[in-house]
Amino acid sequence: MIKDIKGLHHITSMASDARENNRFFIDVLGLRRVKQTVNFDDPNVYHLYYGDQNGTPGTVMTYFPFSHMMNGRPGVGEVGEVQFAVPQGALTYWQDRLTAKGAGIIGTDTTFGAARLRFSGPDGDSLALVETADDARSPWTASGIGEDVAIRGFTGARFNLHDTAATSELLGFMGYQKADTEGDTTRFIMPGGNGADTIDLVSLPKTPFARQGAGSVHHIAFAVESRQKQLEVRKALMDTGYQVTPVIDRDYFLAIYFRTPGGVLFEVATNEPGFDRDEDTAHLGEALKLPQQYEPFRSQIEANLEPLAA
Repeated sequence: MIKDIKGLHHITSMASDARENNRFFIDVLGLRRVKQTVNFDDPNVYHLYYGDQNGTPGTVMTYFPFSHMMNGRPGVGEVGEVQFAVPQGALTYWQDRLTAKGAGIIGTDTTFGAARLRFSGPDGDSLALVETADDARSPWTASGIGEDVAIRGFTGARFNLHDTAATSELLGFMGYQKADTEGDTTRFIMPGGNGADTIDLVSLPKTPFARQGAGSVHHIAFAVESRQKQLEVRKALMDTGYQVTPVIDRDYFLAIYFRTPGGVLFEVATNEPGFDRDEDTAHLGEALKLPQQYEPFRSQIEANLEPLAA
């Protein structure tokens, strides 16, 4: 069994409009843009990162905004919901704020004993705020949202699957423990995790497969402390039969990827070197940062990218 995964590192989704995506996560949800860079495979597309003050692993939501991308179709074989932690008693504030800002409110419920507010992002992204007790993580509050209600980071994510058996086995191998079951949903937790340490598996045997597009999660990343730990995780996964990519340098972390039995793309990312490797912490996300191979083409790339602020 793998013992080095600490919970989630980041979650990456797709969007149809960079400016609207930026506005929503900064002005509506109150997160900090900790990095603006570009897609490693398509430098004409932003890669935007939102999180806490430092972009701490377990707090970072990232987006590839492909201009005018068709919306995704929800279904199985995907991360069906991204869940953010807020303090207990905060949901009334958030329901009022999201309503005033024009976000789509889906509803409130209680799941595994925690109150939850479900809402949609600009492209129909399936998001939830979950009241969480004793979350010691410090939120970003420069947006004017009070510390007593601000988002702490992820609490976890929900996977929609035809059959949960193989993914349950994989999560167990990765160090997660089965905690509880409610109806068609089974919860797994990462003991001693980083706060972003729950995964819910939903069994939907009759639901069609998802079609990725704007509003869909592209991949979900799990955190390890170091490069050495990542290599150990990679070997363990490959020894178990998973087809894992070589280590890829993403500038702010090193990444490996593999496809799970349920169809979800997993990444394992290092906590090092972090988002301050090329910017002072006080100015994270302010300047466009490019991967080294694209720096000679900066003028052309900047001309093709829509400014994030009006």
